[in-house]
Amino acid sequence: MSTNRADIDDFLAQRRIAMVGISRDPRDFSRKLFREMRSRGYDIVPVNLFAEELEGEDCFQCLQVVQPKVDGVLLMTPPWETERVVHECAELGVPRVWMYRAGKRGAVSEKAVEFCHTHGIRVAEGCPYMFLEASGFPHRVHGFLLRLAGHYPAKAA
Repeated sequence: MSTNRADIDDFLAQRRIAMVGISRDPRDFSRKLFREMRSRGYDIVPVNLFAEELEGEDCFQCLQVVQPKVDGVLLMTPPWETERVVHECAELGVPRVWMYRAGKRGAVSEKAVEFCHTHGIRVAEGCPYMFLEASGFPHRVHGFLLRLAGHYPAKAA
């Protein structure tokens, strides 16, 4: 994980976040994460090209039509789509993105990470569940294993 704890904490301190690539399948992990973040008080905005409504919320087909503006974008997209979306974030002035990853590549694209860094967009990557207070058992174990392997971002001193 190349992200740092300051970027994670900054992202999670925001309240209005778009989730790009949220699934239409109510059993999908992205939907569970959406519900969890909403239950924690986040104003989480679903973005899916092929849906008009998800979880009782209006769903936007792209970031350009989301109003009011979001403070960050949580990407649940394949890496090639992540690369396109971070360009939209730069055009729209979105200052932070989170590229979801759990074990494998997830939404993370090194090209997208580099683009964000050169365009002043803060980047966090990994699974947000690991960094939410009082998250469930599997997420705490995932974080513990990353700590053991030396890949868990430490809090700034």
